[in-house]
Amino acid sequence: MPLNLRIALSSLKAHKWRAILAMLGVFLGALAFTGVQHVSQIMVRQAEMETEKLGPNLYAVMAGQVRFRHSGGVRTFGDTRNFSLADARAVIDRVPSVLEGAPYVSTTMGVRSGRDATTAKILATWPSYQSIRNFHPETGRFFTWQELEDRAKVCVLGRTTAERLFGRPEDALGRTVFLYRASFRVLGIMEAKGRDVSGEDQDEYLFLPITTYMRRASNQDWINGVYLRLSGDASLSQVKASVNSVMRRRHNIMSGEDDDFATMSPKDAVKLQRQALELMSTLGGISSIISFAVGGLGILSIMILVVRARRVEIGVRRAVGGRRRDIVRQFLFESGLMAGVGGAFGVLVTVILILVGSALGDLPRIIDPGNLLFTLIGSCLLGVAAGAYPAWQAANIEILDILKH
Repeated sequence: MPLNLRIALSSLKAHKWRAILAMLGVFLGALAFTGVQHVSQIMVRQAEMETEKLGPNLYAVMAGQVRFRHSGGVRTFGDTRNFSLADARAVIDRVPSVLEGAPYVSTTMGVRSGRDATTAKILATWPSYQSIRNFHPETGRFFTWQELEDRAKVCVLGRTTAERLFGRPEDALGRTVFLYRASFRVLGIMEAKGRDVSGEDQDEYLFLPITTYMRRASNQDWINGVYLRLSGDASLSQVKASVNSVMRRRHNIMSGEDDDFATMSPKDAVKLQRQALELMSTLGGISSIISFAVGGLGILSIMILVVRARRVEIGVRRAVGGRRRDIVRQFLFESGLMAGVGGAFGVLVTVILILVGSALGDLPRIIDPGNLLFTLIGSCLLGVAAGAYPAWQAANIEILDILKH
């Protein structure tokens, strides 16, 4: 074992609690820096994965005005009853790059079967919803275009809704559920999907033909919006301009007046989440810098005390031939070792938390080696910088003064 390492380890062992306190600030700084950076990367990847679940090249046009929440969800306000099926068909037919569309009405209603009842999110739409949202039945089937035209009283249940009403989702096939007094025959059970990027649990839906809902369940002539599937080379800016042109003309919106509709791509929600996470990363970086600064000051003060306490050792080492640079290297090594150990523990705890979180929270497992290595090297350099002044003091101790006393 190298001499400097033996000396450093014996010094740390002789003053364990003092060394631990010096390492604590660096540990917290390393944990804050690596933890926040990894959490940001994990959340961005999670949002991207949720976006992929929504369907390929999804685009939505909605009634009213929409505001994004920092969580990625959306809030709708304003006049939401001026969007018609004719508007949806016009958008599907006239906007370039639109491959297919699915108008929809979304609401929440009580659903029952026998004595069992629950609250479900009702989504009335077209059969094309399946391919647009990449969401298909796991058991049974979705309703057909003929059933849509006939206003058939049929429905498809989300997995959670089926479990609440029938226990086992498979038992729901062919059974009857009631929305108020209207009965609907269950055609299928959707695959498990979980929450989308807007925070909606897609397994709690009940799907039925939009014509059936608008005439047999609610007697309304307005919809909430239309989902669109765009071609792979579609320009979102051009699509938005075309949608605005069609909708403003149909709603007689004059120049200078605000739109009474909104457009949204899942990428917009991901972008907002990314911006919020960037702010979190910045705040986390500031807190880690403060922790590193505290740790560096702790190492500086402790190394100054160490130099004073070991003046005799330093003088004797110089007297038997030790050079100034050897003394400097010794104390820089000790301070760098303390900071490096603190940083290593911070990195280790971050990795453990990531592994545990990904296992328990069903989150993406992302470990950035570059970030971890940067933190380790930065911790060691911080220790070296903090130990520079005490090492200079130690190297400039006068041998005769030490031997005299």
